[in-house]
Amino acid sequence: MNQKIALITGATAGIGYETAFLLAQNNYNLILTGRRKERLETIKKQLESNFNCKVLTLNFDIRKKAEVESALTTLPEEWQSIDVLLNNAGLAAGLGPVNSADVDDWETMIDTNVKGLLYMTRIVSPWMVARQSGHIINISSIAGKEAYPNGSVYCGTKHAVAAITKAMRIELMPSGIKVSSIAPGAVETEFSLVRFRGDEEKAAQVYKGFTPLSAKDIAETILFVLSRPPHVNIDDLLIMPTNQASARDFNRK
Repeated sequence: MNQKIALITGATAGIGYETAFLLAQNNYNLILTGRRKERLETIKKQLESNFNCKVLTLNFDIRKKAEVESALTTLPEEWQSIDVLLNNAGLAAGLGPVNSADVDDWETMIDTNVKGLLYMTRIVSPWMVARQSGHIINISSIAGKEAYPNGSVYCGTKHAVAAITKAMRIELMPSGIKVSSIAPGAVETEFSLVRFRGDEEKAAQVYKGFTPLSAKDIAETILFVLSRPPHVNIDDLLIMPTNQASARDFNRK
């Protein structure tokens, strides 16, 4: 395969989904991962029928180290030349103070946002090092730059992503590998629906009174970061809706 290969985690919806379509339009073959198998297969058919690309789907849970290893270490050799790793899969679970929050929610966020990212990177980055090229993009959040009440562990996981990304950039720089972080503010995806366990009314309130970012906005930002010339790396990019000034300050009309 002569086209570049991008591996996108959490590709069944939101930022991962929109990025898959945008990269397919820009000469990338894709490895798409997610927990919804039927959804992955539907996306694969859509992409391959509409664009000149090949798509490989991997159905596993990035929280589970054995599943990550099984899926990636058995990749056909032609798919192991991964040019881009987009560590996109992430979530927030619950919205409660540290003294009463659900500990299972904490486990889910830590396992997904931090450990899942590390599991993926641990397997893919040696392939990039061997080839002396590649680009890793980690999706962080405004919550990785500021903390807010009732979000202590979610903010903690995204602060961890920021720190891991910085160290990763230093460690992989001698191998010519780019490492970037993109930190969005409020993006209207499944994020709030997941946080509130499917409560559509509560999720809708998060974006009420202002225009949030869209998943496509972030996908376009990812493409911009990837399309810089070889001597340019976008280390860290914070992108916010116009009517959001911080993690907590919104201009709602």
